[in-house]
Amino acid sequence: METIFALATGSYRAGVAVVRVSGPAAFAAFRALTGRETVTPRQAVVSSLKDPANGALLDYSALVLAYAGPRSFTGEDTVEFNLHGGRAIIEGVLRVLGTLPGCRIAEPGEFTKRAFQNGKLDLTEAEAVADLIDAETEAQKLQALDQVGGALRRLYQSWTDTLAGLLAHQEADIEFPEDDLPQGLSQTLEPALKKLQHDIQNHLNDGRRGERLRQGIRIAIFGAPNAGKSSLMNALARRDVAIVSDEAGTTRDIIEVHLDLGGYPVILADTAGLRDTENKIEAEGIRRAAAAVQEADLKIALFDGTTKLRDAETERLVDAETLVVYTKADIAKNDSGMNISATTGEGIDALLQALTEKASAAFKTKSGPPLTRERHRRALEDAAASITRGLTAPLPELAAEDMRLALRSLGAITGRVHVEELLDKIFRDFCIGK
Repeated sequence: METIFALATGSYRAGVAVVRVSGPAAFAAFRALTGRETVTPRQAVVSSLKDPANGALLDYSALVLAYAGPRSFTGEDTVEFNLHGGRAIIEGVLRVLGTLPGCRIAEPGEFTKRAFQNGKLDLTEAEAVADLIDAETEAQKLQALDQVGGALRRLYQSWTDTLAGLLAHQEADIEFPEDDLPQGLSQTLEPALKKLQHDIQNHLNDGRRGERLRQGIRIAIFGAPNAGKSSLMNALARRDVAIVSDEAGTTRDIIEVHLDLGGYPVILADTAGLRDTENKIEAEGIRRAAAAVQEADLKIALFDGTTKLRDAETERLVDAETLVVYTKADIAKNDSGMNISATTGEGIDALLQALTEKASAAFKTKSGPPLTRERHRRALEDAAASITRGLTAPLPELAAEDMRLALRSLGAITGRVHVEELLDKIFRDFCIGK
């Protein structure tokens, strides 16, 4: 197997940069660059680094750590060079490593892929490593930490163990009918199989909380033209994201901005003003606005606080997930809802608090770890479908085959079955060096 290396920290200018090396030639790389013959795993060494070809100095003082496999992240011999973070130093070390026998630059996600292949992580934990790196808010971080700690693996493994035990009993009834086994053994499995089916279905019926948390909670601002949608968007984003104008129909397409709302990742969308129009471009914007509102997780319906009547186009899109807000509180106030002013900032903090509370109520984990990826969902749907067929199968042999298919689907999530075709897809979006 080839030895891989890569910069494991960011490529920007920094005080320290870490170059990671993993594979059978990792310790040889340690010796080549430090000039030291003895490699003591898990003991930090401060050393200058030199090009073994000509003795040129690469870094005058580096902290170098070695880890002997399998007691390393990848399960292989691993060396980490903690360098000064100048670009020239980093490039010099990477260049020299590339000249060593059996060494090559790592592909994106290859360190974590090797950790999976060497049994250090299952696929759910490996995917969580990528989520942890990409996490931008507290809620995303906590979800990733829970998963990288094995929460999903333990849940799916418990279902796998249960199903494997049930399948063993089913196959015993098929293979050894002459043995002194209880009559109708297959029928005794039905309650346990139904409970497993119920547990998987409950896990699937989570409103896609985990997936939406990974990708961002969608909040749509909607209302009539000149209700103050773009002004509110700019106030929440704390910068000029949308054009504000007294002219109706200024916003004709959906404008989005990413925010951190009390630790929750949010994609805030400003939509076209809702009204009847003969302008084809504006009409398309209004159609898209209505679609965005329907797809949003949370909604803010804006009504002009200076008018007595609430416009019908906005009113018909209000539902239980909608916060009703009256704008222009600096001019007039409405007694039947929340009042804000994007001009003075009045009510903006209260609106943010209300949105945070709604996000927390909607996305807080109710029981057990949530699904985080469409890949998991498809596999669980396949497993549930196989169990359903098994419960109504006319022959015990067919029921056993459906149970085996369900086991394979569960195993595909964690990587406990042959999943080579999935690996490139899973790891290709990782950053290099991880």
